[in-house]
Amino acid sequence: MKSALILNAIDPRIGGVLIRGERGTAKSTASRALSALLPDIEVFAESPFNDDPNAPGTWSDWAKDRRAAGQDMKIARRRIAFVDLPVSATEDRVVGTLDIEKAIKQGEKHFEPGVLAAANRGLLYIDEVNLLDDHVVDLLLDSAAMGVNVVEREGISFMHPARFILVGTMNPEEGELRPQLLDRFAFSVEIHALSNAQERMAVMERNLENDADSDAFQAKWLPREHALSAEIVKARELIDKVQYTRRDLFTIASLTASMNVDGHRADLVILKGARAHAAWRGRTQITEQDIAVAAELALPHRVRRGPFNQQEANLTNLQDRIEQLAGEWDGQGEEQPQSAEDASPDAAKKKSR
Repeated sequence: MKSALILNAIDPRIGGVLIRGERGTAKSTASRALSALLPDIEVFAESPFNDDPNAPGTWSDWAKDRRAAGQDMKIARRRIAFVDLPVSATEDRVVGTLDIEKAIKQGEKHFEPGVLAAANRGLLYIDEVNLLDDHVVDLLLDSAAMGVNVVEREGISFMHPARFILVGTMNPEEGELRPQLLDRFAFSVEIHALSNAQERMAVMERNLENDADSDAFQAKWLPREHALSAEIVKARELIDKVQYTRRDLFTIASLTASMNVDGHRADLVILKGARAHAAWRGRTQITEQDIAVAAELALPHRVRRGPFNQQEANLTNLQDRIEQLAGEWDGQGEEQPQSAEDASPDAAKKKSR
């Protein structure tokens, strides 16, 4: 669970994580703790969308209109937002609303921001995601995948960035997610209560220690938090430099094909997860271990149900299978390492020239 959260913190483009487990297993606690590990961000001080001053291509219509009007926009630093979406949330509450009356009478485009605006460049947490309306879940997952939220009403539209770390938690005893929605979560992990008596004692002792003096307890663990936060920052700086080869792509594709995984989303998620894991470990080239770690998080909720497939979706068996598949690579095509920049259309044009 912690690995899945940290990898999404390193690269939010992975697509979020679904945490499944019985009640009382710290699903919410771990999700909330992640926001404390993330670094502060630069924003336009008055922007309700947390616009990034250093990325004009992602600006909301709010920021673009003010820049076009020559208005001065002050820059400030802000803590990462942790937005908790209630189960009762409606579509308008999530995506925001346009004031049509003001647009018609006064010719002004007035947008009332929703949850997606508040969560941009932050963390969006959905407790009991399986109890949320399917249509609302679809909207959230679409925005997470596209990175933007576009609201259109009566020929009037408004756009703002919606890039966030999506974390959903659920108790399977209260109902399952539809397979189509389950597949949209990049990673899925299942956790259970600790069975070791010593570990359960440690949970009680730490809880009692925190209740007795929360400031002292926080100070005790702060160095560990700062160390992990620094690792995430370094990995974020390194992620776009992490390379992969055609052999790595062949290994991932062969793995998902051999496990009868439907669609191609899993292949892309495994590659993104492997690159994030390599960056976390301070490497600029993915390895078979990186692929195995990402596959363990990306495949359990995607493999077709059955004892054989369920058994194979664990790290040990995945590593063995990946080593076997990598050995089958026949070397056809170039073996030159590639990065995300190399795979872009602009890079392809430069090579063709």
